[in-house]
Amino acid sequence: MRKDYRVFDKKKKFLITGCAGFIGSYLAERLLNEGAVVAGIDNMNDYYDIRLKEERINKLLCNEKFSFYKGNISDVIFINEVFDQYGPDIVINLAAQAGVRYSIENPSSYMESNIMGFYQILEACRQTYIRGDKPVEHLVFASSSSVYGNQKKVPFSVEDCVDKPISLYAATKKSNELMAYTYSHLYHLPVTGLRFFTVYGPMGRPDMAYFNFSEKIMKGAPIKVFNKGDLYRDFTYIDDIIEGIYRIVNNPPLPNEDGDLYKIYNIGNNKPVKLMYFIETLENALGKKALKEFCPMQPGDVYQTYADISELVEDFNFKPDITIEVGLKCFAEWFKNWNN
Repeated sequence: MRKDYRVFDKKKKFLITGCAGFIGSYLAERLLNEGAVVAGIDNMNDYYDIRLKEERINKLLCNEKFSFYKGNISDVIFINEVFDQYGPDIVINLAAQAGVRYSIENPSSYMESNIMGFYQILEACRQTYIRGDKPVEHLVFASSSSVYGNQKKVPFSVEDCVDKPISLYAATKKSNELMAYTYSHLYHLPVTGLRFFTVYGPMGRPDMAYFNFSEKIMKGAPIKVFNKGDLYRDFTYIDDIIEGIYRIVNNPPLPNEDGDLYKIYNIGNNKPVKLMYFIETLENALGKKALKEFCPMQPGDVYQTYADISELVEDFNFKPDITIEVGLKCFAEWFKNWNN
């Protein structure tokens, strides 16, 4: 563990973008439960079932230490107003247009949210340094395992070259990393990027395979199994993702060899699971067999994901360890209630 490791400081003011999203809502709840003051931003778009986002937000609004700003992170006037009014110490940018497959048919939404939106967050953080009264102490942002593309070397290390993204979504996340590094280098903004690996769990995103599979299995509809099931994913349960972020937020990166305050971490389970075993485990958790339609590999998809988490373990003494069996059981219990 880092010698300068700081325990969580609930006196800091946290700002979470994408707070109605899957990871954002869980993180906000964790920080609130620790006694912190939290503000959240979300545009509440209808990319997937808005009822899920409303349920997440309503749960957060029950806590008096939470405040909600509805708006788009690409709106410069809105973002500046939030920063001016709230004055965050730590910013966690989780807002983004998600989904590899959706990016193939709807590229413009990714440019607005993932590129322009993230730029506005970086610029708002920079402005706090120009004013000098209360500069943002740490910007944490969500990247993705998709930046690794279809590379053959495993496990995926943060030291690997990631210059060949195979989806626009992955390209925007790689762009975020480049933009963040530049701002850190030029303006000395402490920035940490987190490459998440296939996050799943209760109240997750309906466009994710496990959620989509569950809906079809319960309806008796066939599920599409791409590459005939010969795919591997480093599935990471939501609680492990949140624990990783929780340990990192109060610990800005130390200066690297160039003096830059910039760092990237993988957060993954470090145990790739074959798609067919994943489906079998989901069937057992739901108590119902799936009808399977075997399909070829689809554009933008990758053969496997596999996180090297050695730096996460070394710096924060944390290794995600919730198994797919435990995680899918928790998801299935929630899903069956939600589905009813």
